[in-house]
Amino acid sequence: MEENTAAVQTPLTLLGLGAMGTALARAWLAAGHPLTVWNRTAARAESLGAEGATVARTAAEAVAANRLVVACLLDDASVRQTLADTDLTGRDLVNLSTSTPGQARALADWAQRRGARFVDGGIMAVPPMIGVEGSGGYVFYSGSTDLFETHRDVLAVPAGTRYVGADPGFAALHDVALLSAMTGMFAGVAHAFALIRREEIPPRDFAPLLEGWLTGMAPFVRLTAAQLASGDYVTGTESNLAMMVAANETLLNTAREQGVGTELLTPYLDLMARRLADGHGAESDTGVIDLLLR
Repeated sequence: MEENTAAVQTPLTLLGLGAMGTALARAWLAAGHPLTVWNRTAARAESLGAEGATVARTAAEAVAANRLVVACLLDDASVRQTLADTDLTGRDLVNLSTSTPGQARALADWAQRRGARFVDGGIMAVPPMIGVEGSGGYVFYSGSTDLFETHRDVLAVPAGTRYVGADPGFAALHDVALLSAMTGMFAGVAHAFALIRREEIPPRDFAPLLEGWLTGMAPFVRLTAAQLASGDYVTGTESNLAMMVAANETLLNTAREQGVGTELLTPYLDLMARRLADGHGAESDTGVIDLLLR
């Protein structure tokens, strides 16, 4: 059967062939896309050239080859340096390099002044998930709605797509917000394993209990969102702040008994105590979010 879809026919350029860039390249090649690649270290492009990619000698040559240009480089500075001597007029630039929301907004302005449409992306996947159906990997996109709609099918080849708004900073913001929550979870997991570390409790036996507990606690995220939206931090609360702060002393005392540092817990527990001292004992701990705002 002849394949003649727009997605298969759309050519694109990829700048950057690290682990993620190479995974993206192979996904697009496997889907039949004519692909031009460039990498600062040219040797990394050789295997992709053997797999059917066109290897450009310079970034300028790569950008000139196609309307759709995807950057997957180290950071914001690398993107600007790579694109400094290229002609972006009429190009659709998709930045999949890690950045902050502010950097993404500034890069969007910079690209638009040079004649390009711009979309920023935040990749919620690791390289082995790219191009694998059902892996669960996806990419946040934000910026030019027209660019995203034009290239939606192409962008969906390596991983799922989630467009989160016209503000170019929103993809990076969603990315970092989720990663920040993950980091907090990792901190809690580390503390939990530290508590049992010196006991005759096999970590492999404890792991499914911990996993099940974290999964069971996950729905509180939706309660927090509902309370933030309504401004009512009391309705729906089962364990209020006064109860939680009273129980926190047991968490600290247990850590001390086990010879475990409390530095992963105390910043959050201190914020809870501050919120309680301000007279919010009947609330959930949602109000802690307000204390974080500067």
